[in-house]
Amino acid sequence: MTTATLTKPPRPADAPSARRSHWAGIRRVLTRKPGRIIGLSILVFFVLMGTFGPMLYGDQLAIDPDAIYQPPSAGHWLGTDFAGSDVLQATVVGSRYVLLTCSLAAVFASTIGTTVGLLAGFHRGMSDSVLMRVTDFVLTVPGLPLLVVLTTMWKFDSPLEMGFVLGIVGWGGIARAVRSQVLSLRERGFLEAARGLGLPSRHIIVRELLPNIAPYVAMHLLLSVIGFVEAQVGLFFLGIVPFTSTNWGVMINQAVFSGGALQSPEAIFYLLAPLTCILLLIMGVVLFLDAIDELFNPRLRER
Repeated sequence: MTTATLTKPPRPADAPSARRSHWAGIRRVLTRKPGRIIGLSILVFFVLMGTFGPMLYGDQLAIDPDAIYQPPSAGHWLGTDFAGSDVLQATVVGSRYVLLTCSLAAVFASTIGTTVGLLAGFHRGMSDSVLMRVTDFVLTVPGLPLLVVLTTMWKFDSPLEMGFVLGIVGWGGIARAVRSQVLSLRERGFLEAARGLGLPSRHIIVRELLPNIAPYVAMHLLLSVIGFVEAQVGLFFLGIVPFTSTNWGVMINQAVFSGGALQSPEAIFYLLAPLTCILLLIMGVVLFLDAIDELFNPRLRER
């Protein structure tokens, strides 16, 4: 009589182990190139600056007529401006408006553009034609004249208002790009199977299409931050938007047109502080995008 050998089925990987493996993969991608860590560190630095900096300094800039254009010192690390205010305090306080505005604008533009692109690419027909004509209209409307008109109604003293307007005029590009991605996925086998099973359109769009284009949308969201930073700073620099709050664009405008930074060497720190912050923020986004691209595209991962 032989004894049967019982074999235990393999145990599935437990959830904590899977999570550890997932985070280990992210850590490997981030640490593979030093530039990715530098980019992430820059972004974290600005997030902390915009979140906690104004709490430490206060929103109101101190004005001292006796300390106009003081050089950097222990009391004023970046010197003072033409009104005697601390340049470092103005830079830190102004970061919150800039960071909130570009983040909200990127979210608004990505949300609207992704929704329009998904519906147009999936339904096609009349829905596609109408939505794409609206998208073409948004792409052809000049953003600068529109913002000039809107300044007669809004003061843009809130980052929500500025972010909403920038997002409204900036969603056309992502809508076109998402529609192209959806059209390429529409004839794939998994979507054909979903339609064959009679699943509703909402389920197919949300559960099948959206997860497949989510990495592409995330990449565009981060990339659009650069454009929105440049757009809002440019509006304040040109004086199109009223100066109702301290931010980097206002600092550049006042340094050039009121502080004489282009003629007076004493005002150079007042001009360079916001310009350096803008440059670092854009560089941080670009460096970090390299890691995001590899995380979302396994074919780019090195062995």
